[in-house]
Amino acid sequence: MLEDKLLVWKFKRGSADALRRIYEKYKNDLLALAIALSRDRTTAEDVLHDVFVSFAQYADKLQLRISLKSYLSSCIANRVRNMNRAKSQRTMQLNHTGNIGSDCDGPQRLAISAEQSERIEMALSELPYQQREVIILHFQSGMRFKAIAESQGVSINTIQSRYRYGLDKLRSLLNSEVEK
Repeated sequence: MLEDKLLVWKFKRGSADALRRIYEKYKNDLLALAIALSRDRTTAEDVLHDVFVSFAQYADKLQLRISLKSYLSSCIANRVRNMNRAKSQRTMQLNHTGNIGSDCDGPQRLAISAEQSERIEMALSELPYQQREVIILHFQSGMRFKAIAESQGVSINTIQSRYRYGLDKLRSLLNSEVEK
């Protein structure tokens, strides 16, 4: 957290090295978040780069009220939401992502991990977008419900409800798949 404050301070004073360090520190987590929300790696990469271009352009106006990671995660979620809205207006279909790799040892563990990831990804894709977004922001990006609520402009109770309903539906979907 202290490192982030120092990086932001340097970045706001024109340090390209600070921007590079922020990008390198968070790019993998933010890309994974964008992939999970958009379900398309190419779109996710575009979102990540768009967010950092905007971030760099508005350095002088940047006023963080939440952690840097939470701020960037909110930017990613907002950008994906806007892209999904634009796609639905054009009635285009979303592409599916490829499998996300794992650090498991051995082919058997890798196969099991890939299968579990695919099941979870498929179950997540069945959720309404708002529920999926809250679950991913909370689990993957580590955002607190209060920060998610503030970034979306809704009450914390709404976020907690979306989270609870989403987890209930995930349990139901994954349990029904196990019974098959």
